[in-house]
Amino acid sequence: MLTGRALASFRKSLLDWFRQFQRDLPWRKTKDPYRIWLSEIMLQQTRVAAVIPYYQRFLERFPDVKSLAEAPEEEVLRLWSGLGYYSRARNLQAAARQIVAKFAGDFPQTREDILSLSGIGDYTASAIASIAFNQRAAVLDGNVARVLSRLRAIRGDLRERKKWQALQVEADRLLAPAATGDWNQAVMELGATLCTPRAPQCPLCPVAAHCDARKLGIAETLPEVRKKRDTVKVALASLVLVNPGGETLLLPPPSQKNNNDQADHVPTLVSNLWHFPTTSATGDALSSINKMWKSFFKSSTPSADKLRQLSPVRHAVTYRNISVHPFLSLVQRLPKLRGAKIVALGAVTGLAISNLTRKIAKRALASFTETSD
Repeated sequence: MLTGRALASFRKSLLDWFRQFQRDLPWRKTKDPYRIWLSEIMLQQTRVAAVIPYYQRFLERFPDVKSLAEAPEEEVLRLWSGLGYYSRARNLQAAARQIVAKFAGDFPQTREDILSLSGIGDYTASAIASIAFNQRAAVLDGNVARVLSRLRAIRGDLRERKKWQALQVEADRLLAPAATGDWNQAVMELGATLCTPRAPQCPLCPVAAHCDARKLGIAETLPEVRKKRDTVKVALASLVLVNPGGETLLLPPPSQKNNNDQADHVPTLVSNLWHFPTTSATGDALSSINKMWKSFFKSSTPSADKLRQLSPVRHAVTYRNISVHPFLSLVQRLPKLRGAKIVALGAVTGLAISNLTRKIAKRALASFTETSD
């Protein structure tokens, strides 16, 4: 355990390294809690390179809490579209409205108040409190846990409750009290750039001399791999209807909850956003499409010349490997369905839709363009 001079040396080495070699990221140029909060939410399960353009566009439209709170949800989701995990965007706006209602639009300054906001857990609350307000709050996420597991040569499943609690205690103990924001970012930066899951770059690590796992020669084996959930294959069928004007039909964001954790639960797979008519296709995809056609047009199945099966769309969400069988159908009139909206097929990708729906739209648009030519 690092104590006394060794702990002081450890802190100094890591902070000096961070201040010299940290990546140039836009959210590191501000102490504005709103911007720090936005970056932390966007970075959840999303790569830094992917986040930067979304972060910048989002701030151009919603520069502060008030503008986000007052915006239509669909516009928020549209600007989030492509980042995935859309509950993050919904919670972000819900929290903005809480800040306006409960804190008069001023971002709360204590960890306890920050933690009371929608979509904010222990890690995010500590990150905002330390970086924006220099409060003594140590962060613990996957990167930090990996660094700590190697530093102390901790074996086993780090997500096991007691082990995670012990890691939080260690993170609290190591926290540099005079520079909490920089310290938290330094540990996360170390985990993201050098102390990576595979092939850690120990020779470049500023605190390698303090690492128990390196001394034992087991750095690359830690943390021990958790058993992942078995991959499930999911088959879906989507019907893309297009009228002579090049317009298509989208169904409204579904509200059904996936209470039984169904792997092929369509509302979950389209992120509860606007989507093409889509159904599970456990058997023959064409049979599933014919059933949808009958429900829309109250008629027999479509003739072969009205229905074109496109090449499958591949997509992956958590433990699911998804194959979508899209069918393009040129119709004289689009059916009138409650809540549905009609938009130009070429404009679909600019709406608040999931990445899965976006892939289907691109596949259908390419085929429709060929037909038109």
